[in-house]
Amino acid sequence: MAVSGDQALVKKVLSGDLDAYGELVQIYQSSVFNVCYRVLGNRRDAEDLTQEAFLRAYNNLVSYDPGRPFGPWMRTLAANLCYNKLNRRELTQVDLEDERDLPEKDAIQNPEKALVISQENHKLYQALWNLPHQYRIAVELYHFQELSYQEMAQTLNLPLNTVRSHLYRGRQKLAALLEE
Repeated sequence: MAVSGDQALVKKVLSGDLDAYGELVQIYQSSVFNVCYRVLGNRRDAEDLTQEAFLRAYNNLVSYDPGRPFGPWMRTLAANLCYNKLNRRELTQVDLEDERDLPEKDAIQNPEKALVISQENHKLYQALWNLPHQYRIAVELYHFQELSYQEMAQTLNLPLNTVRSHLYRGRQKLAALLEE
């Protein structure tokens, strides 16, 4: 759905139309869950934080800037919740088996190619989940959510140089983990 469609739905929600919010949830629930799952590595925690993200978004919808796309705003809100959760306690159990449940954007017709991609994704997810949480969230926000350094600093409430450092170190550690 186009940004203008999202803006129309947000406007309806702000005027009291709860069904419009249900539409926004339908549109973005998979992508928000994927963010939470990639950051947390635990399906149950990802589901809980996805739900919490949508509740917080609803309660803070008045702070949404209609000049910006809704999807990135929603996913950033979810990533920030995950970051806060990781700061409160480091998650220790990673549900690597549940990685197969992540929805894929394009169905792959070639089973052999699908198997190779699945194995590569498994290695990538495993490496991501082995990163310290501050590096994992930096990689998520920059590479998956395509936030700028400045947006990351604002989202995480960290100095710009700290964000750059976390991203640099996260990339280095991720590369080393993938080489192993």
